[in-house]
Formats: sequence, structure tokens, C-alpha cells
Amino acid sequence: MSNFVFVLDTQKRPLNPIHPGIARKLLTNGKAAVLKRYPFTLILKVEVTATRKPITLKIDPGSRTSGFALVQGEKVIFGAELTHRGQAIKASLESRRSLRRVRRNRHTRYRPARFLNRTRPKGWLAPSLQHRVETTLTWVTRLMKLAPIASIVQELVRFDLQQLENPEISGIEYQQGVLCGYEVREYLLNKWDRKCAYCGVTNTPLQVEHIHPKAKGGSNRISNLCLACEKCNIKKGTQNIEQFLSKKPEVLKGVLSQAKRSLKDATAVNSTRWALFNRLSMTGLPVSTGSGGLTKFNRTRLSLAKTHWLDAACVGNVESLKILTNKALLIKATGQGTRQMCRTDKFGFPCRYVPRLKFVKGFQTGDIVKAIVTSGKKVGKYVGRVAVRTSGSFNISASELVSGVSHKYCSIIHRKDGYSYAA
Repeated sequence: MSNFVFVLDTQKRPLNPIHPGIARKLLTNGKAAVLKRYPFTLILKVEVTATRKPITLKIDPGSRTSGFALVQGEKVIFGAELTHRGQAIKASLESRRSLRRVRRNRHTRYRPARFLNRTRPKGWLAPSLQHRVETTLTWVTRLMKLAPIASIVQELVRFDLQQLENPEISGIEYQQGVLCGYEVREYLLNKWDRKCAYCGVTNTPLQVEHIHPKAKGGSNRISNLCLACEKCNIKKGTQNIEQFLSKKPEVLKGVLSQAKRSLKDATAVNSTRWALFNRLSMTGLPVSTGSGGLTKFNRTRLSLAKTHWLDAACVGNVESLKILTNKALLIKATGQGTRQMCRTDKFGFPCRYVPRLKFVKGFQTGDIVKAIVTSGKKVGKYVGRVAVRTSGSFNISASELVSGVSHKYCSIIHRKDGYSYAA
């Protein structure tokens, strides 16, 4: 079953989301019209009086992907996963920096370096991190316009890095709590990609393993822990890692380097969690929080699959959940394009011209269109993002790239908004 359908009244005020079957009847009887395709939203043509049931928006912020879930009582009626473009922003900034340095080294007029003449305001975040906060807020604002959301629950602490590195930092109560083991296991599952560190097997029960044996003085620090299947764990026993993997030098090198891997993703989430919390508090809705360990505990107790949107549904205090949808809306941040007047090669020199006008025949690059081609070599039906050309012959990114489709066959499904969508 797909997500519930959002409904707005004649004044564009949000009503309770409805089952897809009911939405189909409203459209068939002419009582509603399609307002948006992503997320699918109807607007009623007649005035109605309905009691709005409060809905809780739950958010599971992530480094690369964030999960959203709308929960009405114990019913999960909507799920979405938002893929951020923080890595693309970082790569773009690094490219610009390298081009600037090349220009400064040329024999041209002197351009003084400007890395010391700026001051960063309090609460400053790197652009790739600020993007995660802004895109999350964008979708919170959109969902508030589409559903009667009464409260927000955010997973505030994904991984407590100090607790992971030093379990004694805040007393014996935390170490012996129900959630301590879940915090460590969830972090290790993310770090070791949910597979055995020694044999690479997946989809099997994994055990927490000490790289340097505890019997020989190995610590419980997170940098000394990995995941191993039962067979490898028993076979290694109390052997040193070098002795156990003496015949697998490549695996040994990989395990030792993975153990020293930085806490980059966890740091990205922890760096933005309070900024996101403060921005959510400014929406005027009550905001509560939960830890990553509690989320894992709830999901395991309810025997739910490991997905971002189900993780979001399990954030905070949860007694039980009834999943009324099995498909999440997949959202990917693509950006709004670039303001460059010309494209450059890898050395920073102009290589091709960019038209000043963004619209061609009423379309612009990034629009989601439907093209029904009735003649020629490309007969068929295509749905995807369009890349416009001045000639009026467009490219459409569907399941594969289709080039040379005339604008005459295209019709708009969803205007460009900086995101791409999939069910």
C-alpha cells in the first residue's frame, strides 16, 4: 500500500490524509482535483466540515539520508526519505577553491589572499552541514502545509561520541542502562556496513568482537570493537588480529584501517542536531526528542525493517505502531542549478556558452514531464526530469536517458523545485 493522500479544503487548509482508495473515488466523482504530484495532494472542490485529528511528525536526521514519518495515534500513514547533497556541495567548494588558487599563481595582477579577513558568526555551520538543516526545515514546512501536524519528535542524539569512547564519563547508571548496548551496536552496524569484518558475510547474526583480545588487555573503546559472525568470532578466540589474519594480509589491512576510520558521519549529525532542534522550535509546535539507542530499541522490539522512514516512526516513546503504508516517498536534493554564465573545463577556462534564458517553450531544466511520443524512432511513453535545449529537442532522464524528444510531446507533471522524486 502506498502513502496516504494529503487533502486540502477549498481555502487550502490541511485536512486529515485519506486512504488512496478514497482519493480515487473523489477524483472519479469530480469532487477533488490534483494539486501536487509530489507528495500527492488533492484539493477539494466543495466545502466540507471535518474534525482534524492531530498528527505527529517524526524525524530521523542522518548524515546522507533523513527519514520522515507522519504518525496519527499509533498509525503510520506517511513515510519519506530525503537524500541530502552535502557531499556534492563539499566537492563543488573544493573545486572552486582549487581554481582560485590556480588563478592566484598565474602571472597576472596581484590578488591578495582573503582567508583571514572574515569572521564567522556564532553558530556558523559549514555549507554542507547547513544544507542538511535547511532541506530538513524545507520539508517540515511543506508537510505542515499539507497535514494538521500538532507536534514534532526529533532524534536528537544519533551517537554520543564521548560515551562511546569513554563509557565512564557520566556514571555507572548509563553503563548499566537498557539502551547502552543499543547505542554501541547501532554505531558498529553503521561503521562496519552490517557485515562480518573478517569474512564479509551479510544477512547473518553478528557479534561484537574485540580486535585486540580483551583477555590480553584489549579495551572496550569503540576503536577496538568490530563485528564478526559467530564462526569467525569462535575461530579467532583470544588470538591477536595479526596472527588470526596472517594468511589474509589484505583483510588485515582493511580491518585495521576501518577500525581507525573517522567518526565523520556521526560528527556531521551531532554538529547539526542542536541547530535543527532550535529551528524546529521556531515553528511554534511542541518539539520533543529521543536518542538513537531508543530508536533502535523500539524498532527491534516491534520487529520492523531497517529503513530511514521506519526509524523515524520509532523515534521517541513508542508503545506500538500500526504500519498502514509500505512505500516511502524517495526525495533527493538536486539543487537549483548554477548561476554561471559559461561552463569551464577542469583548468577553469571557459569551454561552452550557457543561454541566458532558462525557459524554453515553457519548460526549464529540472521539470518533471511526461512525454508521449507517437511517431519517429523514439515512440513510447517517458516520465522523468527534463534537460531543455534551445532547439526545442529535449533530453529526458527516465529509467535511462532519452535524448532528442520534441517539446511538442511533453507535458508538465511537476515544476522544478530542487528535488527529484521516486516511489
